[in-house]
Amino acid sequence: MPVGWKLEERCRAALLLRFPPRYPRVIADHVTLNLHDRAPPCPVGEALVIGRCDDDAGVEALVVRIDGSTARPDGLVWHITWSLADGRAPRESNGTIATLGWIPVEPFPLGLVPALW
Repeated sequence: MPVGWKLEERCRAALLLRFPPRYPRVIADHVTLNLHDRAPPCPVGEALVIGRCDDDAGVEALVVRIDGSTARPDGLVWHITWSLADGRAPRESNGTIATLGWIPVEPFPLGLVPALW
């Protein structure tokens, strides 16, 4: 079961205006911590969108800094899978960011709520 933080709805709406999705399948609703915990994580102190990654082939993600770091405990990068083309999967955001890196954007504050989904 995925564990992490869901975007507050007003924050999600503002982000969708700021970063219009490129691909038809809009995800844009969470930051994953891991796939195995059974309880929601602790609240975060500060969360910001600080970057964007797009492989120009159907995977778009926003890079997130949580409490001063972009590094997840598993060594991957905190992110929000933003939008996908048909046939692409959210998990591909990890590889896309690792392979291509990301470009900085003006920091945008996030409202995140601990969640399981």
